[in-house]
Amino acid sequence: MLTCYRTRKRIGAYLDGALEGPRAESAARHLAACTACQQEAEGLRRMRALLQQALSPARHVPEPDWTGFWPGIVRGIEQAKRRAPVRALQPAWRRPRWAIGGALVAAFLVSMMLWESDPVLPVLEAPVVVNSANSDHPGASLMVYHTPERDMTVVWVFGLDD
Repeated sequence: MLTCYRTRKRIGAYLDGALEGPRAESAARHLAACTACQQEAEGLRRMRALLQQALSPARHVPEPDWTGFWPGIVRGIEQAKRRAPVRALQPAWRRPRWAIGGALVAAFLVSMMLWESDPVLPVLEAPVVVNSANSDHPGASLMVYHTPERDMTVVWVFGLDD
């Protein structure tokens, strides 16, 4: 159990080749025998592959052909003009749907104001730890969010659109 704990703290460094000597040998021996730590290492390998894929320079995407875009819009407007005659607009208060809809919205807003004057804000049970990291991709940065128990981790990659 203690070996698993120690090895899991070192798996990332071991996979990066940053461990040397007895620590690297100990991690390699433990990973060869422990399936739980092997799964942890495999998860880190998959995450590394996904991050490398996300941080790799984007492949060239051809620019779309916009030559027929504006003429198509003009043609659509002209066809709509020929199809539907324009009716005289009635004032909004004379349209029954608008009047009923407006009354329902007003009643809803009034009931919401009268319902509770002091809303209770939700309180987080456990704080979230936020770390940042640099990447090899110029202009990209990583944000790592996790709970103190590390039972869930979210990695966000920013700056790849450039």
